[in-house]
Amino acid sequence: MTVDIEAGSRTRAVHVRRTRGGYDVTVDGRRRTVDAVPIGPTAWSLVVEGRSYDVGIVERPAGELTVYVNGRMVPVRLGGRLRGRRRAEPAGGTGAGAHALVAPMPGRVAKVLVKVGDAVTARQGLIVVEAMKMENELRASRAGVVREVRVAEGASVEANTVLVVLA
Repeated sequence: MTVDIEAGSRTRAVHVRRTRGGYDVTVDGRRRTVDAVPIGPTAWSLVVEGRSYDVGIVERPAGELTVYVNGRMVPVRLGGRLRGRRRAEPAGGTGAGAHALVAPMPGRVAKVLVKVGDAVTARQGLIVVEAMKMENELRASRAGVVREVRVAEGASVEANTVLVVLA
C-alpha cells in the first residue's frame, strides 16, 4: 500500500508492506523495519529501529487523522489510496462547527484542564489522560470555545471516547 501523508507543511510518500516479522515501511525512499503490536482498537505499540513509540489514531472526515505519538498530537491528511478508499478531497473551510476531542487509546483521565465556556487556542492542553504508565496531554487542534466536557478526573475511558467538544 502506498499513500501520501501530509503532516504540518510536509507531504511524504509512504509505502507499507507486511512481512513475516512486522512491516517494511519506506518513507520518501528511506526504508525502515517496524514491529507493530495492537494495544487497543485504534492504538499501537511500535518499535522502529530500536526505538519504542505508542501511537493512537483517531479518524476524522475527509481523509484526515489525528495521530498521537507518545502523547504528542500530530494532525495528518491522507492522499492516495488507503484501505481501498478513493483519494480524499481536501477539507474545506476553516474548520467551523463542533469539534470533538477523543481519547486516542484506553486510559484514565488524570486532569481536566478546561471547563465549559473557556476560550481555547489551537494546541492548548485540554485533558491529560494516563495510559500505559504515561501521562498524555491532549490538545485542541484549533481555537474555539469549550461547549462540553464529558469526563471527570479519575474516570476510565476507552479509545474513541469523546472527552471535550469545542464550538
